[in-house]
Amino acid sequence: MKFDMGAAWNEAMRLIGANRQVVAIVAGVFFFLPYLAFMLLLMNQMTALEASQAANPDPEAMGRAMLAFYGDIWWIVLLLTVVFSIGMIGLLTLLTDRSRPTVGEALKVGARLFLPYIGAQLLLSVLFGLLLLVPIAIGAGASVAAGVLVGALALVAFCYLFAKFILTPAVIAIERQANPMAALSRSWRLTKGNSVRIFFFLVLLFFALGLVGAVVSGIVGLVLALGGAETALIGQAIVSSLVYAVFYVILLSLLAAIYRQLAGPSAEAVRETFD
Repeated sequence: MKFDMGAAWNEAMRLIGANRQVVAIVAGVFFFLPYLAFMLLLMNQMTALEASQAANPDPEAMGRAMLAFYGDIWWIVLLLTVVFSIGMIGLLTLLTDRSRPTVGEALKVGARLFLPYIGAQLLLSVLFGLLLLVPIAIGAGASVAAGVLVGALALVAFCYLFAKFILTPAVIAIERQANPMAALSRSWRLTKGNSVRIFFFLVLLFFALGLVGAVVSGIVGLVLALGGAETALIGQAIVSSLVYAVFYVILLSLLAAIYRQLAGPSAEAVRETFD
């Protein structure tokens, strides 16, 4: 089956529209509020770090400061990862489960499948990390030209694998797949023959949403700057959190739509058709 970009977009918008109330609840609680809290809690620390870097442009000092900064907030990042992952699996469940689960039931699915999702992401992190390290090692041991060539090939491989495994969260949520390797394998099979089209579709999506988000943030930032620096920072945190939540709602809805299109009708849907 050839991937139809227009059909995927229309289906994603239909899913959001048909589930807008529960989507708003999950997006607000698991995407918007946690990200906003993160931005507000760390706003002063990040501002101080930027000021320190501007006063001392030494790369080594900047590197040490960044390591110390992220070393202090690792537990916050971990907590955000847990909250986001549960919310993401829960939202995919709400968008696609034909039994119409409640928000609580969907979030229970997210909590149950949280570890398989993290396992799949760790496997992908190792794979993508190797793709990054190989050209660096070759460039350090051979020549700059060889490193650049291998780096270009690694970038192509990264883009290809990104598209091949993009449906992994949808597989875990929709098929209740608790085996990370099986979920990755299923995503690989579903995207067969459509990887390039899916990749460029998502690139267009990221570019469009990023452009809109930047324009909105810029306009709001200019308006809020009239109220003082602190007001501007708080306003920017709110806008950034809203853009973040909207982005992930659209992305997850598209993943659900792409999955449905490439996987075909479920056995349950087929049975209902003939009942």
